[in-house]
Amino acid sequence: MPQSLSYVLVHLVFSTKQRRPLLGDTIRGEMHAYLASVIGPENICVRVGGVSDHVHVALYIARTESMSRLVERLKVSSSKWIKMKGPEFAKFGWQRGYAAFSVGLSDRAALVRYIDAQTMHHQRRDYQAEMRAMFAKYGVAFDERFVWD
Repeated sequence: MPQSLSYVLVHLVFSTKQRRPLLGDTIRGEMHAYLASVIGPENICVRVGGVSDHVHVALYIARTESMSRLVERLKVSSSKWIKMKGPEFAKFGWQRGYAAFSVGLSDRAALVRYIDAQTMHHQRRDYQAEMRAMFAKYGVAFDERFVWD
């Protein structure tokens, strides 16, 4: 095949450092919009959402992009951006790690609904419980000693 093509849908999740609830109602929407702008143009952002202590991103990752490079770009850029928003964000940071799951294209609508329902979802389940459920769903083995920071 003379051309390289890909169409890979990814569900990306990462948290604020120590899961501090720093993404309050007044800044959360702006942060989500900012993250969406950093994702493109080579990758295609489908949805960004989340609650005060973490974000979920649905995106199509470009064939030339690496997940680690994309996550680093998202975290570094958005940390600098939010710190310029005011002194209350001076200590803002993201956790070191992230979770990325491949999602079947037929599950795109369900993923978007899941991201859109984060506020309701987290009235019943905290971040760690949500991540444990996602690890189980996607068959990801993990060690509790190294997942949470």
